[in-house]
Amino acid sequence: MLQVAVATLARDGVAAFTTRRVAEEAETSTPAVYELFGDKAGLVREVFFEGFRALASSLKQTPPANDPVEELVRVVHRFRAFVRDNPVLAEVMFSRPFADFDPGPADLRAGQDVREYVVGRVRAAIAAGAIAGDATDIAHVLVALAQGLAAQETGGWLGTSRASRDRRWELAARSVLAGLASS
Repeated sequence: MLQVAVATLARDGVAAFTTRRVAEEAETSTPAVYELFGDKAGLVREVFFEGFRALASSLKQTPPANDPVEELVRVVHRFRAFVRDNPVLAEVMFSRPFADFDPGPADLRAGQDVREYVVGRVRAAIAAGAIAGDATDIAHVLVALAQGLAAQETGGWLGTSRASRDRRWELAARSVLAGLASS
């Protein structure tokens, strides 16, 4: 049922996402959805968790690079691809579009695998002497950079051509990482 919910959300968007619609798509009853998830907020919570599981899985497929900075650039680009391929799911994960679901501290642990992966890649770059700083701080900056760029791109604000959008992603990732280069 969770996969049906994710697919329904992706197809119909946030405004049309209801437990009734998910139940219809899953060929079950609305009470069955409530039994599994408690309420609409519980269903959205599971979609939220599923989004972070999918993002973590996608990031872990980032092709390795001989250069740790290049690997971090690839992680940023993988994040971009995930958001581009899953814009509505990313909206649930990062924008809080449902009034009846506001993630609490326990819910925010959904992104733990994502955080651990990015922090691990940053630690590797620090250990290689390619960048300097606190790994957790740098990971937060890179994820925030990717989220901001993704929001700009999704909203149509990052450029009118694929080439200009690609150039701006590349400029942003490389500029931040160059600024963190160890001397």
